[in-house]
Amino acid sequence: MIIDNGSPKVSLNEVVLFPFDDFSIPFTDGLRLHLLQKNNAGFDREIVLKTGDPGSPDSRLVVYYGTVRKVGDELWMWYLGQGEENIWHQRVCLAKSKDGYNWERPKLGLVDYQGSRDNNLVDLLGGGHVQSCVVFYDPDDPDPNRKFKMAFQSRIYKNAMAVAFSEDGLRWTESTQNPVGYGFEIGGGAKLNGCYHLSGQGFNSHFPQSRQLEIRASYDFENWTKSSCLGYRRDGVPPRPNLHDYHELYNEVHAGEQIHLGTSLWDRGNVLIGIYGMWHGHPSNDRRLVTMDLGLVITNDALHYREPLPDFRIVPAAEDNWTEEVTWTNYGQPADSSLPVTALMQGQGFENIGDESLYWYTPWPEHLSVGIRVAAWPRDRLGYFSPFKMKGNKFRGKDLDQYHFISAPIDLEGEPARVAMNIDGLSEHSKVSVEIQNERFEPIPGYTAEDCTEPIESGLRKEVRWGEQEVLGGMKGPVRIRVNFEGIRPEDVKLFAIYLTKKTN
Repeated sequence: MIIDNGSPKVSLNEVVLFPFDDFSIPFTDGLRLHLLQKNNAGFDREIVLKTGDPGSPDSRLVVYYGTVRKVGDELWMWYLGQGEENIWHQRVCLAKSKDGYNWERPKLGLVDYQGSRDNNLVDLLGGGHVQSCVVFYDPDDPDPNRKFKMAFQSRIYKNAMAVAFSEDGLRWTESTQNPVGYGFEIGGGAKLNGCYHLSGQGFNSHFPQSRQLEIRASYDFENWTKSSCLGYRRDGVPPRPNLHDYHELYNEVHAGEQIHLGTSLWDRGNVLIGIYGMWHGHPSNDRRLVTMDLGLVITNDALHYREPLPDFRIVPAAEDNWTEEVTWTNYGQPADSSLPVTALMQGQGFENIGDESLYWYTPWPEHLSVGIRVAAWPRDRLGYFSPFKMKGNKFRGKDLDQYHFISAPIDLEGEPARVAMNIDGLSEHSKVSVEIQNERFEPIPGYTAEDCTEPIESGLRKEVRWGEQEVLGGMKGPVRIRVNFEGIRPEDVKLFAIYLTKKTN
């Protein structure tokens, strides 16, 4: 099926309609969008990967700046570890998990560290310093030596962008073309319609020079665009107050609202969900006073981004309970640069595991990061629609129509499909009906709101039925999905997602 929402015209097995994706759901009436914030009550409770044992390559710091990907039935995490050296030297380590909470460090036996190979270091640069890495997993790549792809930064290339390839995700071979791009602090990436997209922060391409969400693209992972797409920005643009004047006084600009490390990217087919670093710089330009939450952006083309609710902090840093042990980690830093901060750092990795959606992140800056945390939501329940009470006015009567939304056109390509809902709050007083329309907004006989009989119960994935009919079949041309919120208490309904899935049996 193909949805006409601005995304590439690629056939999908499933289309997911999230309330916060206004390109996939362009028409709404009387509905309010709510996003659900992850409150991290308890610093230690959220840590899922703590620092390693004494003598290990991550005994002092565990820094994300990495990636979580599903490989087979496991989750693999490539992260950065700092050992006991008194210099900044982070190495790429690997951890594995089945559930996203309990992580193990496999003994890979690949790289020597302090006289032993009994560690979880992957073989990249012989254990050389790496500042960030984003990993792609392409199991169907015709070249088995390129099933895994990594973009990374290292002081070897003066922080310019470099890439490497691997057959097993453990032993990496650098590209002979390294470095392949300008310095680019990478935060995430996705492959869309055969094209790789890397997201990061750049200071070089766009005015005024500050931390902005930029995208670089490549079809072969080695020849990358030198120019970048300015995907999203939070800093001011003239004639509004902007950060350009700071360049007259400082080499780097830390003041104001900026975007740290671009965004991570979770590919859901017709939409990509991103978590970005919401940089709040102090007017003094003092980097030590920066605070940073994690915000939500979405895109349908991997190039142009938007916030469903501007400035919404989906993972707020203020809830982390900084302890004395964490704040005063002995990393050879001056005392004033180790003062407690309220700042978080995202990484590439968002997965549905069982009945939950999990996202991993760490504190920032690196020398305060002694563990990787996880934020969890009920599966796909990042936000929902619910009706709000509208007052009649001169432009509208009070009960002109039902509370409802209508999707963008979806071409089923002549194949049968099922519809399911992620929904809560259904009762005898709070109901929904689903109607299938043609592209011209006309109800299709047999699939009208009056024909709809289910769902009548709440759940993460409840099938929609029209009498005995549970499959969309024989549809000619694109269709739209209309959902009505009904009953004497429609405001109790919370609709988190609609799933339109190809029928496989």
